[in-house]
Amino acid sequence: MIDRLRILLPHRQNRVSFESSLDALVSWLARAQGATNDGGVSQGYFIAKKKWAASYPEVTGYIIPTFFDYARLTKRDEFFTRADLMAAWESAIQLPNGAVQASTVDATEKVPTVFNTGMVIFGWVRAYEETKNDLYLSSALRAGEWLTSVQDGDGAWRKYGSPVTCYALNTYNTRVAWSLLDLYRVTDDARFRDSALRNLDWALTQQQPNGWLENNCLLDNRQPYTHTIAYAMRGFIEGYAFAGESRYLEAAQRLLDPVLVRVRNDGFLAGRFDRAWKPTVRYCCLTGSAQLALNACRLHELTGNTLYREGAEKLLSFVLRTQDTRTNNDSIRGAIGGSYPLKGGYHPSQFPSWAAKFAADAIMILTRLRNAT
Repeated sequence: MIDRLRILLPHRQNRVSFESSLDALVSWLARAQGATNDGGVSQGYFIAKKKWAASYPEVTGYIIPTFFDYARLTKRDEFFTRADLMAAWESAIQLPNGAVQASTVDATEKVPTVFNTGMVIFGWVRAYEETKNDLYLSSALRAGEWLTSVQDGDGAWRKYGSPVTCYALNTYNTRVAWSLLDLYRVTDDARFRDSALRNLDWALTQQQPNGWLENNCLLDNRQPYTHTIAYAMRGFIEGYAFAGESRYLEAAQRLLDPVLVRVRNDGFLAGRFDRAWKPTVRYCCLTGSAQLALNACRLHELTGNTLYREGAEKLLSFVLRTQDTRTNNDSIRGAIGGSYPLKGGYHPSQFPSWAAKFAADAIMILTRLRNAT
């Protein structure tokens, strides 16, 4: 298998250029936005159908900070304007109760969903900070109030899970908790802080001694994707960064440490793991690997542990070697696949927009770390 992957893998066998990879990623995301004609970002490009999907509110929400970060890094005002347009679109389609719908915007039924709502809060908060447009703060407040109103007393969210997943109870909602901490930061409203910390503490009850989390997958809780493992991990990381409570840092490390030791020397990481941290599939979930690289960088920043940065370099280098920056096909150039190989089990034969988003975020944080040394 290893030799076969090495033959198939690289569009670029040599060391990748972070700068050119980042430019290609963000340019592809801009085309994903332009493909929808409504201001939102497409769910992604489907290879077999040769078609872009409709705009995806959840993912558009957390791409907004990525575009603002890129605009600041490169001084390219186009991406500031794009991010502002995305935030305005999110406010225009916000549900009357303050929530954000599941799935893509063309879904027949507009179902309010906890996770998606949290992800768009990130976009509204950042857009408010960048533009001072009160519309975005108002939208974020309404979304946060809805989230606190539907949360159970123990901190979990058991209602309003996404109808496109198999479970309503999700440990990876720690990332929603992080969005509420972000909202607390700009509002000083204790309801959002308290709601976030309750969820993080509930999630701790789901963690096994070896770090593995119960109720932490979109489709099969017995073998979560690295994508959702990374989602849950990031919530703990940012909970620690906010509160300074060691229990959150330790939870994040118990999740990351057993994953990093399973990263192959060439950066390949299996896309799903069981409760014994045994890989259950032979493909890589590229989104999850990019997220884990990002998380490892954050833990390096918070702990100084160089092993985390080294792991991030390996993971991200593998992801970026799957990126085709030379094709003339605008729908593919610069994108990141759901899986490697492309027909793997996570969004097969697709280029999801969130894969490019997390790869871009990981490049920007790793670049910052490199420049600091």
